[in-house]
Amino acid sequence: MAEKLHNHSRLCIHTMTTKPWSLQEAIDGYVRAEVPNITVWRNHIEDYGAKKAGKMLRDSGLRVTSLCRGGFFPATGAAAREAARDDNRRAIDEAVAIGAPLVVLVCGAVPGMELAVARQQIIDGIEAVVSHAQDAKVKLSIEPLHPMYADDRSAVNSLEQANNMVMALNSPWVGITVDVYHCWWDPMLKAELQRAGRTIFSFHVCDWRTPTRDLLTDRAMMGEGCIDIPRIRGWVEQTGFKGPIEVEIFSNDLWEWDQKKLVERVKRAYLTSV
Repeated sequence: MAEKLHNHSRLCIHTMTTKPWSLQEAIDGYVRAEVPNITVWRNHIEDYGAKKAGKMLRDSGLRVTSLCRGGFFPATGAAAREAARDDNRRAIDEAVAIGAPLVVLVCGAVPGMELAVARQQIIDGIEAVVSHAQDAKVKLSIEPLHPMYADDRSAVNSLEQANNMVMALNSPWVGITVDVYHCWWDPMLKAELQRAGRTIFSFHVCDWRTPTRDLLTDRAMMGEGCIDIPRIRGWVEQTGFKGPIEVEIFSNDLWEWDQKKLVERVKRAYLTSV
């Protein structure tokens, strides 16, 4: 079990947690609430462009933890695979523009494609763009997703698979994002976290609602589901990870809230349930 968190110095909120807010509104809201860190989803910079978004973020004083998301490497045709790689190179450039040290990869899958083939295409795709990331000094972080997303969102469905990919790619610029929502069920989680060690680049939290009403947009506030988040955080921190703790909640219910009140609720749950 991890030590209790006593302040918000490591708290980071994803802009998708407060999805109804524009990037400017999120910046203003997080600064007002004294949330020190922000992770930016690419759709939130579309209205501004990466250069302007970067200036907004720098002027705010917020620390940018990461850019979400790159990935989606598998495709049935070579042209589509190359287009995906080009998009990931753009994501790396956007990360540079907004001051993000890493891009989180939701690696992709194709319905009907053999998972082993998709996983090899993911390795090949990352390998094709890692030199661009290295030149830009931006890390690439593989986020394994829950197996319920294996059909069309990600063929990387366990920390073991992500670790195997990191070992195969053998680059200091490639590591892992641990999201409790996606990996809490894994009986090998503690061992695979120990195996990952210093290749853990980022850590995401939310909770698993029972019953879950929507596979994508019904995540719960920390402490309101069945995940033992403090235990998993303790395992993560035993590897030496001391980075931001990123709150990423996809929730149709919470997106209906007054987002200022939601941020305050996140801050309370962070101290009591993470």
